[in-house]
Amino acid sequence: MPRHLHPRDFAHDAPAVAHALIGATMLVDSVGGIIVETEAYDRTEPASHCHPGPTPRNKVMFGPPGHAYVYRSYGMHWCLNFVCRENGHGAGVLIRAIEPTHGLDRMRERRGLQDERLLCAGPGRLGQALGITLEHYGLRLDKPPFEVWAAPASITPVQVLTGPRIGISKAVDLPWRFGLAGSRFLSRRFG
Repeated sequence: MPRHLHPRDFAHDAPAVAHALIGATMLVDSVGGIIVETEAYDRTEPASHCHPGPTPRNKVMFGPPGHAYVYRSYGMHWCLNFVCRENGHGAGVLIRAIEPTHGLDRMRERRGLQDERLLCAGPGRLGQALGITLEHYGLRLDKPPFEVWAAPASITPVQVLTGPRIGISKAVDLPWRFGLAGSRFLSRRFG
């Protein structure tokens, strides 16, 4: 039986958490699947929302680990991040893609398409498919509506790919994008 993740599981640096989440399962109100792609962000690098310090938008990322940081991207997509590190540091992991396994009918309805490969391949698509809104901002990841389980022993260790993050213009050289090798549900290929 997979182990539910606790806030202490997120109390590490962002790249380590982003890597460890590959193969884990995430559900929001019983809808979700296997995490296949993540990106790490830390206040020490300029691509992070935490880089300028605490603001009303990012304040949850300076709080305890194991909470949801939700923000709107390009004024139209809700994106989901998991807060990590210790209190006050400012770091998180963007959930970029999942392999849908639970609640596919609800995801298809929310996204208005049938192709399961495209339901959650990208942070905006994922947010829409899972019904992520600003109401999820600051919620604990170990309490409803969230459920996050470690990758089951039957698939660990998973083979994880690394590469540069996508869609940023600063700190592009950091290899802080992580993906499940061989997954057809990634938002974009590695390499």
